[in-house]
Amino acid sequence: MAQEPRIDVALTLLGRETEPTEAERAELAASLKPEVWFATPKRIDVGEPRPADFTWDLVGDPYKGEIPTGQAAVYLANPKLGLRRPFLFADGFNYGPSELPDLFAYFNTPYQPGTPGFFDQLLARGIDVVLIGFEKRHTHIQANAGVAISAITRVIAERVGDAPLTVGGVSMGGIVTRYALAKLEHEGVDHQTATYLSYDSPHNGAWIPLVLQQMAYFFEDFTPAAPGQPKQAELIRSEAAQQLLWAWVENSKYSGPVATSSPLRKEFLADLARVGNFPQRPLRLGVSNGRRDGIGLPLPPGEVAFDWQALIASATARFQPERGEAQKIGGMHLGLAVRRSTTTEVPALDGAPGGTLDSFGKVADALKAKISDEYRSGTFVPSVSAAALDFDPVRWNVETTLSITDADLAAGHLDEVAFDADNTEHSHVSGALIEWILERVSR
Repeated sequence: MAQEPRIDVALTLLGRETEPTEAERAELAASLKPEVWFATPKRIDVGEPRPADFTWDLVGDPYKGEIPTGQAAVYLANPKLGLRRPFLFADGFNYGPSELPDLFAYFNTPYQPGTPGFFDQLLARGIDVVLIGFEKRHTHIQANAGVAISAITRVIAERVGDAPLTVGGVSMGGIVTRYALAKLEHEGVDHQTATYLSYDSPHNGAWIPLVLQQMAYFFEDFTPAAPGQPKQAELIRSEAAQQLLWAWVENSKYSGPVATSSPLRKEFLADLARVGNFPQRPLRLGVSNGRRDGIGLPLPPGEVAFDWQALIASATARFQPERGEAQKIGGMHLGLAVRRSTTTEVPALDGAPGGTLDSFGKVADALKAKISDEYRSGTFVPSVSAAALDFDPVRWNVETTLSITDADLAAGHLDEVAFDADNTEHSHVSGALIEWILERVSR
């Protein structure tokens, strides 16, 4: 029987670990940027957002003692005619509340000169755009699915006529709406949705390098956040991260299995299975920011991505090696506190085909470490995951550099899938993907 993917951490090479002195803490704090690691910053290059015609406050059903909330921003194709052909699109994984004007502006940025943006093209075709945002993007997917259900219910109530809905989202938003639609079907509720759309959504899991997750925890332990501010590992320890990431660790000292380390992921996968895994009634569409031909990123497995050395601290990150046993992925130290990590049977996901995230760059920048431009980004949503191929989301019994055939897609969970021409940034607004979507939702 194949060994379960795992991480092993040597806590110290010196036989003892003591708390760093105040001077060491202060020196480390001066070396770090105070921010939530892996969060996507507010975009400043998206132009002027169009004001929504109106907004709705959304409230989902209580989940684990939490009442999830959010907002919908409605953009009408023709305000005189009202809401007639709704296209609902949910925000993705990040820390804190959604910024719906920024989401509109980002996806509406023209992908080539002289061509209107995605949402402008939908509106010109008479399709109304309804963006769904969440007060806590980082909370449980099931909780935010309640917010999405609130939006779907409100759209049906406000719609003029009986045109069916298109419902989906980007990144985690595609998973939230997948669960919401499947849950409604399971409960016998008519969601009146003809088309489901996921935009680079991690159907079988996303990837953030384990050594970088460890660094977030490790350096946070010694540099507490300012009062009232989130800690740097808040996103990586969040409920959404635990549910979305295929491999996750709970702290910098954790040794053990990585694909089953969070009970929240196991619980979410069981909830998905209980409601039917995917909605069955709509046409299921998906797009991937990665390639389908098996060609990934030129990131050599096991090679050092960055090596940061300060007077009292250090951090070394390697690209994930290809499976094997006790493979080195890097380490870190502060004073006498040391971590040296290895993995076993973890695939080399950093270089897999897929939508990318500048995860190595984000951590190097937070440490003020030097890193080559070509090493800043690794894969975040592998193509095999965005395409919802049929494989075990825990064992990941799939070749991550698979050249995806039509037969693979036919055996998967989506009816139609489009891939980018190259491995581009996660959620990148690609002309090829947008035009593919427009052709299908405009029918």
